[in-house]
Amino acid sequence: MVDKTSIEHFDYMRLLSQVKLRVRLAQQRAIYSANNEMLRMYWDVGRLLSNSQKQIGWGNGALKRLSVDMHNYYPEIKGFSVRNCQCMIQFYNEYNQELTLPKDASPITQSAIAQLERTNTQSTIAQLPKYNFTLPVLHLPWGHNVILIQRVKDIKARYWYMVQSIANHWTQDYLIDAIKQNYYKRHGALANNFDVALPQPEAEEVKSMLKDPYLFDMLTFKDKFDERDIELGLVKEVEKFLLEMGTGFAFMGRQYHLEVSGEDYYIDLLMYNTFMHRYMVIELKNTEFIPEYIGKLNFYCSAVDDILCREGDNKTIGLLLCRTKDKIKAEYALRDINKPIGVSDYELGNMLPKDFRSSLPSIEDIERDLSEQKENSIE
Repeated sequence: MVDKTSIEHFDYMRLLSQVKLRVRLAQQRAIYSANNEMLRMYWDVGRLLSNSQKQIGWGNGALKRLSVDMHNYYPEIKGFSVRNCQCMIQFYNEYNQELTLPKDASPITQSAIAQLERTNTQSTIAQLPKYNFTLPVLHLPWGHNVILIQRVKDIKARYWYMVQSIANHWTQDYLIDAIKQNYYKRHGALANNFDVALPQPEAEEVKSMLKDPYLFDMLTFKDKFDERDIELGLVKEVEKFLLEMGTGFAFMGRQYHLEVSGEDYYIDLLMYNTFMHRYMVIELKNTEFIPEYIGKLNFYCSAVDDILCREGDNKTIGLLLCRTKDKIKAEYALRDINKPIGVSDYELGNMLPKDFRSSLPSIEDIERDLSEQKENSIE
């Protein structure tokens, strides 16, 4: 007989949540398994095509015939267009059969590591394989893999883009844009004190999220402009601004008000990263870097830590955005600062053709729109 007390205390919603979680896990595994098998099939087909091409030297005519025949035999299966068959050949020529390394690479063996520890000579180092990592090819969809093969030749850069695509769920369009804007070189390049101001795992995470320079090419100005104009423009284009800032950032406000010892202070831009669980204070300067800027940003970070941070939030980070900077001066200015702060350049989209610029809203237009939005929200 079932105990009545047990029935009353039975948490059905918890059971439902657990069952749904298990179903989602099975779905994800099925998707991964299907993707895994498809990529291995494409590699095998690429091998067959490559080997036969070397033997008889056929051209695109054979691929066209194969594409038509495959469609006739398997009308429900897509992916055997001439272009995709060419991509399969590239895929085969690029990676080993396990789809973990480039064709010309081999992992570092224990014997090689032992030899390096014994001798530590330049000749031994020169003999080591170029890659001490495995590529997560099987964890990416076919489209992402094709983009990376064709657009990123440097394997270390390709590995970085693979990891970022997986961790941040990048779409193909976002990946293409990231490659065009050279995210690999820009991430972590800013002057900063994160290694001394944060524990090592956090320091690396923060550096990987920040860039140098930031490209605010959605903003153009016909006449003279100042920091306020840039702030207003970024608020107006907040969706594009968030895309440029990176994954996980939420916009908390412009000229964000803080009161310290009865006095009012205003942060240029305040953001919160939901992945890192920390606030980011942004100070925007329409000048080159000046060391005095760091002190004010350090003050704001301390105030946000005390006033806004709640249990579970990590240390607030500061980001100073200047038109240009001398990296050595910036590093000197950061040396004895205990709050984690980075200094980066930013670039505006002022290189558009003149006839394009004339069709863009002026600063006055932006201010008028913001005023109207504010009035409508009050009503």
